[in-house]
Amino acid sequence: MNDPNGLVYKNGTYHLFFQHNPFGNVWGHMSWGHATSKDLVHWKELPVAIAEEKGTMIFSGSAVLDKNNTAGFANSKTDQTLVAIYTGHTDTLQTQQLAFSNDDGLTWKKYAGNPVLNLHKKDFRDPNVFWYEPKQEWIMAVSQPNEHQISFYASNNLKQWNHLSDFGPKGDTSGVWECPDLMQVPVEGEKGKYKWVLFTSQNSTMQYFVGEFDGTQFLEDHPSTTIHKQDHRTDYYAAVAYHNTIDKQPISIGWVNNWEYANTIPTKPWKSAMSLPRKLSVKKQGDDWVLVQQPVSNVESLRAVVQKTKNTRVEKLQDLPFFGTSYELSLSLQPLEKAVAGIRVAVGADRYFEISYDAKNEQLRIDRSHTVKGFNAKYGAIAKSSTGMKLKNGQIDLRIYVDASIVEIYSADGTVVFTSQIFPEKTDTGIQLFSEGGTASFKDIQFWQMKSIR
Repeated sequence: MNDPNGLVYKNGTYHLFFQHNPFGNVWGHMSWGHATSKDLVHWKELPVAIAEEKGTMIFSGSAVLDKNNTAGFANSKTDQTLVAIYTGHTDTLQTQQLAFSNDDGLTWKKYAGNPVLNLHKKDFRDPNVFWYEPKQEWIMAVSQPNEHQISFYASNNLKQWNHLSDFGPKGDTSGVWECPDLMQVPVEGEKGKYKWVLFTSQNSTMQYFVGEFDGTQFLEDHPSTTIHKQDHRTDYYAAVAYHNTIDKQPISIGWVNNWEYANTIPTKPWKSAMSLPRKLSVKKQGDDWVLVQQPVSNVESLRAVVQKTKNTRVEKLQDLPFFGTSYELSLSLQPLEKAVAGIRVAVGADRYFEISYDAKNEQLRIDRSHTVKGFNAKYGAIAKSSTGMKLKNGQIDLRIYVDASIVEIYSADGTVVFTSQIFPEKTDTGIQLFSEGGTASFKDIQFWQMKSIR
């Protein structure tokens, strides 16, 4: 599997479609897989939803609940049709196409009038569609990958589309732009206030822009040379969000992998997984808007009984009395002024994954160079990541999820997030605290084994 597609909520059920090869565990025969959930934590995998057919692969896109039957696909007045808007891909052409379902996504029929949008281009993909209430019409954000642009289109029936505007190139243009998602995101602490946020993906990283959308164009607030990353690691990609949740709280899910080594990661029989679902909001930092991400609260239902350890001061290295391969861990760290201090997980036989804070340079860092990395040279080469982050009240807070081959780290009240793959040996279950260059204090250490969802 790779990109999440068609995140749509209907009658208490979250639908997750995704790029999927039904015939193997490497990329190919792209079709839409399908899973559903009541709580975003426990998922039921369903049969392939939209299959590759007659040489046309089903690339990434979105799905909407057509409550008003604007497309005319409903069989009756009581139907609430799901409509998928996706890229039909051949080696020479990418077009935007439709399929629809009147049985809650179990079976799909491709629209006879496909394609609904065709620029006769080889690279033109990943339509993301939502209902824009002020103008009572559908808006599509779709990627012009090589131009580093997102194009916006409007339609009143999902079938005929009119070009509105283009955004970009801006920000990170180091790779092709893919998988856009434009949405309203709540402002933290200000009930009823929202900002528009545009997400794009490029070469296994993601960025976002905060601004306003007037129904025609997206205008970025305070444009600058700063690149805003949704995740500061390169194992989080193509994230899109549920737009139509009951409380209008967008919830995003990303693909945890990297195209540099996606086909060779040492897992079987599967390859690739999705991230934890994340609630999205924004808040003001100085003159800038920043994204806030937090795991959905339902993840806490997987916690076993909490284990705690007393506050401790560490000068060099200290083992914690906890072990595991799937757990949640939280703590507060107070580093010495010029020290580098942090935590190591998946520890065993000179192997570990390190999360550290460099107080002198005010940076949060991760380093997987001491983990198993022999399966692919590019995986080993992409070992370290960092981002600037200041202490808050003299400390940093870390919320860490370890789940077999995935580590997710949340800090700075959710404004700094890292997602990384690791592939530890079965015996690499230890956890250590460390400090280099002085004594660090670790407080409020809590540990939860995670219950199996199988």
